[in-house]
Amino acid sequence: MLIQLILALCLGIIFGSFTGLAPGIHINLVGAILLSLSSGILSFISSIYLVIFIAAMSITHTFVDFIPSIFLGCPNSDTELSILPGHQMLKQGKGFEAIYLTSIGGLAAVFILILVSIPSILFISKIYPIIQTIIPWILISVILIMILTEKNKFSAFLVIFLTGILGLCVLNLNIKEPLLPLLTGLFGTSMLIKSIKEKTKIPQQILETEKISNKEISKPLFGALISSLLCGFLPGLGSGQAAVLGSQISKTDNKSFLILLGATNVLVMGFSFISLYAISKTRTGSAVAIQQLLGTLNDKTLFLIIITCLISGIISFYLTLAISKKFTKLMEKINYSLSSLIVLFILIIITFIFSGFSGLLVLIISTFTGIFCISLDVRRTHMMGCLLIPTIVLYLF
Repeated sequence: MLIQLILALCLGIIFGSFTGLAPGIHINLVGAILLSLSSGILSFISSIYLVIFIAAMSITHTFVDFIPSIFLGCPNSDTELSILPGHQMLKQGKGFEAIYLTSIGGLAAVFILILVSIPSILFISKIYPIIQTIIPWILISVILIMILTEKNKFSAFLVIFLTGILGLCVLNLNIKEPLLPLLTGLFGTSMLIKSIKEKTKIPQQILETEKISNKEISKPLFGALISSLLCGFLPGLGSGQAAVLGSQISKTDNKSFLILLGATNVLVMGFSFISLYAISKTRTGSAVAIQQLLGTLNDKTLFLIIITCLISGIISFYLTLAISKKFTKLMEKINYSLSSLIVLFILIIITFIFSGFSGLLVLIISTFTGIFCISLDVRRTHMMGCLLIPTIVLYLF
């Protein structure tokens, strides 16, 4: 049995690396595909091995998918915010350091997950009803802080309002994978078009990284932990909302924000497994797939999943850095405007495959909205209004 478990873990890491590198592919989408194939797979593979495979793939994906997000500008709903500081660092020759920072956050998060897993299981059943009632007011407070701390407050309000209305409309449309064209347009294709128009050139990349102090790491990790605890157990909340909330809890600069993002993605994924065990609720596509395979989790299975998260997280840290070094050398040899054009074309094809013609229309509208919001010269995190506003409406009404 041990050999089969190790094999499932290794295969999960390998597959997670490939899905993470695929432009615009979200782990929830991968989970849905696996779920559709699981009935045939279960005829010759035990469900527990498939669960370990899904857990390992999910954690690896959360590490690796920052690479296309930062180097190519291909976000998904977990990495869209990394484009903001990550792309700035890429243009400064520090793309590798940006990946290193997200990886440091993710690596720290898997150890945090081990430490807080038992306390969160013990208290979540009591805290869960309370969090449900206060979360919309917390998000409203976050939006107010985002606006009030911006120099151009009206522009900040306008960006949050416009993207919030867009998010409400898109999420209420009957299209498959609505977040794919919505977030790709706001944070991906809009940035790519801007780079193509400005004929952005990527300077020679530096593989050395600056030393990070304990304070620079611990501060964003605290924000990631608190926000992930709030968002990891509730419907409608994911890594994007948790990252915005965490950045308000722990005021961050570009580098610490990337650490926060890396940690948030891993913690939200990890807490989704704990949520399935503690309150039988699913918060990610991976947790949904595991629930469909096993129903509820027992102590032994949760222990195996948490250990899988730890092992795959440690391996993924080094794997992500190795892959990003290859990307760093590649970026120095290619025409960035041409690569942006190719990636833009790929994202359009992916959107059409998974969301159809309606998705393409949403992509176009989201792209123009993103370009307009970028022109207002405010923090681009305000475009997360596309998720914050619908979440507030979901809980209030």
